[in-house]
Formats: sequence, structure tokens, C-alpha cells
Amino acid sequence: MAGLKLNYKIIFYFFGLLLLFNGGFMMIATLISLIYKDGVTFELFLAGLITLLIGTFAMIRTKNHRKEMNKREGYIVVAFGWIVMSLTGTLPYIVTEAIPSFTDAFFETISGYTTTGASILNDIEVIPKGVLFWRSTTHWIGGMGIIVLAIAILPLLGVGGMQLFAAEAPGPGGDKLHPRITDTAKRLWLIYVGYTVAETILLQVAGMSFFDAINHALSTLSTGGFSTKNASVAHWNDNPAVQYIIIFFMFLAGTNFVLSYYMFKGNVVKIIKDDEFKLYFRFIAIFTVVAAFLIYFNADVSKSSIDHPMVLGEGESAFRHALFQVLAIITTTGFVSADYTLWTPFLTVFFFGLMFLGGSAGSTSGGVKIMRHLILIKNGFLEFKRALHPNAILKVRYNQKSISGDIVFNILGFFILYMLSFIIGALVFSMLQIDFISAIGLSASSLGNVGPALGDFGPVNNYAALPALGKWWASFLMLIGRLELFTVLILFTPFFWRNR
Repeated sequence: MAGLKLNYKIIFYFFGLLLLFNGGFMMIATLISLIYKDGVTFELFLAGLITLLIGTFAMIRTKNHRKEMNKREGYIVVAFGWIVMSLTGTLPYIVTEAIPSFTDAFFETISGYTTTGASILNDIEVIPKGVLFWRSTTHWIGGMGIIVLAIAILPLLGVGGMQLFAAEAPGPGGDKLHPRITDTAKRLWLIYVGYTVAETILLQVAGMSFFDAINHALSTLSTGGFSTKNASVAHWNDNPAVQYIIIFFMFLAGTNFVLSYYMFKGNVVKIIKDDEFKLYFRFIAIFTVVAAFLIYFNADVSKSSIDHPMVLGEGESAFRHALFQVLAIITTTGFVSADYTLWTPFLTVFFFGLMFLGGSAGSTSGGVKIMRHLILIKNGFLEFKRALHPNAILKVRYNQKSISGDIVFNILGFFILYMLSFIIGALVFSMLQIDFISAIGLSASSLGNVGPALGDFGPVNNYAALPALGKWWASFLMLIGRLELFTVLILFTPFFWRNR
């Protein structure tokens, strides 16, 4: 079989375009560094300049490319584009010596872009503000998607844009707001930016500094979880308003952004009738009630709240921490308001299970996604009916429409592949002499882009103690989890590289 002929020029042209975005955001971090006079302005400027020069060189060398992109090239651009962005994204950490180790810098960077929020930093608060802003920015540009950002601002690929959007867009949904893919991307980013600005303003009003507010807004809307404080959001346990604002925007970030568009258009009925949104809301409500009940009657919240006092009474504190942590895990944001592993053994297992849930399709969340769970549940109930009525034609329905068997099989295949990836991930971690609880927590958290795990890598710990090989393996799991398995794993199949 003849080898596959790829349009390499358009691939590298798009890599160059992505690096221009990367370098541009580094320059914004340079401006933050200059404003706050943190001592690393020149180093950040140098990192941005190097990235911009590499991107410009790649685009100039490949400017005479054929403006066509097939599905294979789309997959390659998406998978390797994230790697290229992560490799250059290490520069601000390395040149400022905030993270001098390349392995650690790459881990922190890809954890940012994949919106996982796992960190190797032992003392976040001593890191220069320009570097911290860059760290939060990696979340933000990775949240809605690097490729979608490029399509929204510079629609240079024509028809090929659809291949990129389909390869990267999270979830099995596929709702479009406009027939032109560039207009869809722009609308999504406009909502994303609007939410970020709104949260920044509200957090400032609630008592955060501007720097803390904008960083937490960037992390919240991307469902990332990087904080500017060592104690994460638990730093504001004495300010419930801050935590309730973050709770609200975590909820929004975990919903399908298409529904946000309908909300702004005044089409509330479309939101209320959406099957996925209804299940998403019910899950959060039920799980919060369960967690709050157990916290109130069985757990000492004050001992798990990272040395910050509860201010509005035990009942409110139990509810707030339950709601906060349920949302933080389901939406895969990974912020921490308390060490939930200290509450009860049941709640530890409970939150571990939530790592496999995920937010809505079309959100910035990681995980399996609510839509997939919903279709699997509906198909499971139909199997009981099929057993009783083998000749009946029974279709899975979603939002009053029949779902084709191909979609159901795709979701079943995804779920099986996801669980296999989780098991293999845990096995590899265990080979590195990591204990069972920590290994399964690391695997579930990395694959689901959650952030906090279990055991030695729980909510109040970080990933600094993870061996170097473990960091690279976790980075791989973060990438395949963020791009929903198929986009990356298909590159390892022989038939992908064949002509037919």
C-alpha cells in the first residue's frame, strides 16, 4: 500500500499561525509583568519574541501552500498543534527560571492547555505575577480550544476549518450556531470572553484584587483550576461571596456554550427542554444534597478547610463546600475549597466517581460528558425492552429526536476505550512504584482533566513528587483526555497513514 501524501505545507503553516497566537499572549503576560514590576519582564518578552519569530518563519516558509485540508491533516494539526503550543509554552517558565526543569515546565504547560490544572509548583505565591498570568492564560486559550481560536480570528483554511473544528470540538454534540464554521467559532469566543470579563468584575466587587480576579476568571471559564494562591479557592473561605461567584461561573462553564447563546437570544425554552442540561442540573442538585448531608452530620469541615474559618454557620458551610466541590469535580475545574479526602471514606470514593462524569458536550469541561452518559443510560433501559420485545424497533431518543445506531455504537466504543485508557494509565503509574489509591486517582484525574487526585496527589497536594516518567505519562493522558481519545489515538493506527 502506497504511503499517504500529506499537505505538509498547510500543516506547518497552521503550526506557525498557532505560534503567533502563543507569542502574542506571551506579550500580554510581559505587559502584566511590566505593570506589576515583578523582575522578569525582559525574560517574558524574550520568550514571546522567540515564539513569534519561530511562528513567522514557519508561515513564511510555507506561504505557498495548497489551501485544502482533509480529515487526516486536520487530525494531525490538532494533535500536534497542542504539542507544538505546549513545547513553546514552556519558554516563559524556563527563561524566568520559575520552573527550570524542562520536564516540569512541559507538565505545567500541557496541564494548562488541557485545562487539567495539575501543578508541580510547591509555592505558587512566590512565582512572578507575569508568569502566573501566563500560567492562567494557558488555561484560557486551551479551554475553548486553540484551533477554534485560530479559526475565529483568521479563517485562512476555507473548507479545512470544518475538519479542524470537528477534530477538536469537545463532546459528541456538533450543534452549530451558524452555517459558516468561522462565525460559529466567533460567537463561541464572544460568549467566552464576555463571561470572563463579567466574572473578573464580580470577583473584584466581592473583594479580590484585580490580579487574583482575572486569573481566577481565566481558570474558571476554562474549567482549568490554576489559582494564584497555595490554598486555591480555600484562601477565600472567609469570603463566601467569592466562592459563590466562582460556583456560578463553574456551572456556566460546564454547560454547552450553545445554550448560553440561546439564553442571550431569549430562547429559554430551548434550554429548559434540553435533555443534557436537565440531567446536568439534576446530577449537581442530587450530588450536592448527598454530599452536604454527609458533611453536615459526619465531617468536620473546619479541619478540612485548609486553616480558614467558616463564617456563616455549619449548615451553610456544609452546603457551600458540597456544592463547590461537586461542581469543581463534575466540570473538571479542580478548584479546592477543602480537602474532601478528609471528610468521610464514602465521600472520597464519591468524588472519585464524579471524575468520570464530566460536564456537558460543547462546554470547556473534560471527562466523559453528560450527553454520553445520558445516551448510554437510555440505551441500557431500551435493552430491557428489547429483551422482552425482540421484534420491536426501539430507537434511543435525545431532545425528541431519534439517535442513529452509529452514534450509540460510537459512544459505547468511546466509553470502553476511556475505561481501558484509565486502567492502562493506572497500571503504568503503579509500575513507577506509586501506591494503588494514588495510581487510580492520578489516572482518573489526568484522563478526565480534573486536576486534584487521591492519595499522595490529593486536593491539598501537588504533582511535584511524581517521577519524571510519571509526569510524561500523565501529560499524555491529559492530551488524549482533552482531545477525547480518538483524535490522538487514531494517529497510532496503521490505516491512518495509508492512502485507503
